[in-house]
Amino acid sequence: MRVVLAEERRYEEFVDLAGEAYLYGYPLTECVRTLAKMTRGAEGAMGAPVNTFWHADQLLGPAFRQVVSPNNDTLYSTAVVDLGPEPMVLHVPDTHGRYYVMQCVDAWTNNFAYVGRRGTGTEEGVYAFVGPDWEGSLPEGVAMVRAPTDLLAIIGRTAVSGAEDVPAVRALQQQYTLTPLRAWPGPAPDAGERRPGDWPLPAPRPGVRADLLVWEEMRVWMQACPPPAAEREYLDRFAPLGLTDPESPYLDPEPEIAAALTMGRMAAEKAIRAYIRTSLKKMNGWLYTTHLWDYNTRFFEVGTVQEKSWMAEDFMRRAAAARAGLFGNHGYEAAYPWTYEDVAGELLTGKRRYLLHFDRLPPVGAFWSVTMYSSPDYMLVENPIGRYSIGDRTPGVQYHDDGSLDIHIQHDSPGPEKESNWLPAPEGEFRPIMRMYQPDRAVLDGSYLLPPIRRVG
Repeated sequence: MRVVLAEERRYEEFVDLAGEAYLYGYPLTECVRTLAKMTRGAEGAMGAPVNTFWHADQLLGPAFRQVVSPNNDTLYSTAVVDLGPEPMVLHVPDTHGRYYVMQCVDAWTNNFAYVGRRGTGTEEGVYAFVGPDWEGSLPEGVAMVRAPTDLLAIIGRTAVSGAEDVPAVRALQQQYTLTPLRAWPGPAPDAGERRPGDWPLPAPRPGVRADLLVWEEMRVWMQACPPPAAEREYLDRFAPLGLTDPESPYLDPEPEIAAALTMGRMAAEKAIRAYIRTSLKKMNGWLYTTHLWDYNTRFFEVGTVQEKSWMAEDFMRRAAAARAGLFGNHGYEAAYPWTYEDVAGELLTGKRRYLLHFDRLPPVGAFWSVTMYSSPDYMLVENPIGRYSIGDRTPGVQYHDDGSLDIHIQHDSPGPEKESNWLPAPEGEFRPIMRMYQPDRAVLDGSYLLPPIRRVG
């Protein structure tokens, strides 16, 4: 790994190669870091030991600040799963038509399976997650789901119709279980078998300086969670950077090498930010993210849609999704348009009053909502009526005789006669997100467009 500064072309090629490698490996490092945090229950709200579910016990509000843009529609149930020792069996109960989804994400951020209302129905089900190299047989009645990597995340969401509905969902959550295959169908062994510190991946080599740590993480985790065999050519191309070395080359690199790695990383980060700003389709001021998570081309297990319109080998898109919306669903499971501006192209701010008028309500198979977030931190905001989202399940919302709907978006109350349809905004800038769960075809093909947000008064 020697780079001679006098060889200007060689140095520039090295910087370009570092940028390409960073773009390729960034989703892996971002995902693994997040999963590691999720296993440290003492450090945050979303945390449980490996192979154990963590369940939210209430709808998230402004006090929750562990994740940006949290939804206010569902109770989360999350688990970090390690299939290295053996398969893990997921049990889901009959939800009797209630919307839920268990989104399954591998270490490279591929959404490779969906268990839930859209993908598998709402009847009771049992699914064994097996690693990429596992061979064996499963008990009768247990469906196999092959994961692309031994490390994966299950991001569960169960619909809640207000605070009074929370106890019913909590009862369902207790029936979402993970059990080692050797113990199935009995109850899962005591969680004491796995402690929060039992992290399955090797740690980066101590002593690597901070500005090169991401390269050490990439080296270690690429080897622990290798990409598919069809992408081996990328690892071969990145070998001159040290990413395939058995021992860390980043402890005491030559200055020009460290500089080239840093320049490549910075160039890739700039490109990712630019992609996020410029690539999303904008209509009526709304940015449409419907196809942002379509980069999986190889791994399609239960509940996925294996159609070309939902497939693209696009590493830039994958990196942008990890940066802007880690653990986002495919558009066919949930669509998430968001906006920063009104119909005139001016930034949304609590200093003004706005109207969002629907002639036609969002066509969905499950439910829809508009959630309010401050900008630029994208957090829920305290308000006098304790309402953080508004949608088709909000109690008391008033519709016009023709079925159309007005949503009043502003910081101060619009008055008693309109408060039922008020989505409170913060004093400063804000970003609403529309969530459409199980969107109809009209949403996915673009024939249904959200109305613009208009300034009033």
